[in-house]
Amino acid sequence: MTSIIFDTDMGNDVDDALALAVLHSLQSRGACKILAVTLTRVDPWSARFTDAVNTFYGRPEIPIGVKRDGKPGDPSTYLKVAEKFPHRINPDRALDAVDLIRKTLQSQPDGSVAIAQVGFFSNLAKLLDDPKDRDLVLKKVKVLSIMAGAFATVESNNHFCEYNVTQDIPAAQKLAKDWPTSIIWGGFEIGNALRYPVKSIEQDFSYVPAHPIPLAYRAYCQPGEERPCWDLASCLYAAQPDRDFFALSPHGQVTVENDGFTRFTPKNNGRDRFLILDPMRRARVLEALVQLTSQPPQK
Repeated sequence: MTSIIFDTDMGNDVDDALALAVLHSLQSRGACKILAVTLTRVDPWSARFTDAVNTFYGRPEIPIGVKRDGKPGDPSTYLKVAEKFPHRINPDRALDAVDLIRKTLQSQPDGSVAIAQVGFFSNLAKLLDDPKDRDLVLKKVKVLSIMAGAFATVESNNHFCEYNVTQDIPAAQKLAKDWPTSIIWGGFEIGNALRYPVKSIEQDFSYVPAHPIPLAYRAYCQPGEERPCWDLASCLYAAQPDRDFFALSPHGQVTVENDGFTRFTPKNNGRDRFLILDPMRRARVLEALVQLTSQPPQK
């Protein structure tokens, strides 16, 4: 079982919500345990929605860390779905996200934690400010699975600057330079090739009268839109890296340029690799993501 910290900008895109559902279903299957959810979006509704989803899946005890410094997030189209579901968190009293990451790592066995970062780089970069915390990361974290960057041509663009990176370029540069453990990058091209089917939203969640995931999806997406599964893919890899859902690039080093472009340089025994989704695996990965997202909560 993989122990996971989920670091997310919940509210900026609905794939964060779907990714949290994936992690809950994997936990119900005994494949992972969600240790904490930490937020990189400055918005009390991010915490409320996250708590509502955790509660819906029967795990209201999962701690949630919030980010208070920085520019508040733009209004989200789906976070207030939380009003329709039980939740108890008081965002004003919640732990700071970086403090929660530190506290969580301190309580875990050495080399046991996977971090799935699918939001901005701010929390994890800030954690590296203190050499003691950097040593803690080195001691406790086995892999960092990041949804960020681009490592293939995106719609004829060979210099694609991905959103999660561009929102805090200094933090992304710092993490890419200083993070002390293995990093697996899930580039834009991965999720872009995995489109969540609308038929699943329409048909697969009817086991309850109201479900936060399809409600959030409908609030965020245009009718008929099939949203890319960026965050879901990185969470799937973090929880089940040995299930051969993805191929991996050779080892190398990722650097973040001043415009937010992620450059991968092959390097023997390098810290970084990126996910590769070949056509033979695509249908299998998408079906796994659909089944996990729509799986009923454990009773």
